[in-house]
Amino acid sequence: MSNTKEVYLTQSGLDELKKELDYLKLEKRPEVISALKDARALGDLSENAEYDAARTAQAEVEGRIAELEAMIEKAIIIQGTTSDKVSLGSTVKIKYVEDGEIETYSIVGSMEADPFQNKISNESPIANAIMGLSVGACVTVESPQGKYDVEIVEIS
Repeated sequence: MSNTKEVYLTQSGLDELKKELDYLKLEKRPEVISALKDARALGDLSENAEYDAARTAQAEVEGRIAELEAMIEKAIIIQGTTSDKVSLGSTVKIKYVEDGEIETYSIVGSMEADPFQNKISNESPIANAIMGLSVGACVTVESPQGKYDVEIVEIS
């Protein structure tokens, strides 16, 4: 996984990854090892469903540990911004020109994106469209659902 690209995270996002890594290493991995030992004790490994399941679980846990370690190693912490231009780490209030609806979004790295919490990825169509712009700017967003116009109302 050394080819992993840079991962943009807030400090809380990095803390969550570290918390998950600790859980996997300190709790989940020992559980899987114990399950493997128990399954081996059942005898013939060639027809042992418990052993196969434990090996699968071990592969999943070890794979996720490797993935988390690579992400943490490549993490770039997003610093809060007070810029007058939209950037990674900005919280942006935008108005959808067509219906006048106003929404507030935080621009985060793709690993932390959560549309249900209005955290959008810096790689999303709307973030791509507004990056580098200032309050008052109007821009057309090209998304898979079609084009629409937004205006930047506030940046914090």
